[in-house]
Amino acid sequence: MPVNVTLDVMLARRKMRAKDLAAQVGISETQMSLLRTGKVKGMRFDTLSKICFLLDCQPADIMEYLPDPADLSLKAGD
Repeated sequence: MPVNVTLDVMLARRKMRAKDLAAQVGISETQMSLLRTGKVKGMRFDTLSKICFLLDCQPADIMEYLPDPADLSLKAGD
């Protein structure tokens, strides 16, 4: 997946447990775990907004785009 979730890094910087963040955001610990490990296909903007608010960060602070070399062939066709 070209989007890498770096939420654990921000949790460590803020000295916050994933369990506590999940409770404050209003999602289950299971969903938080899946999110942290990048095993989800998407996230609601509402959830992203709450996470960013609670961690006092930007979306780019908790996820990064890593280009897939296979995707570069798509761009060549433009």
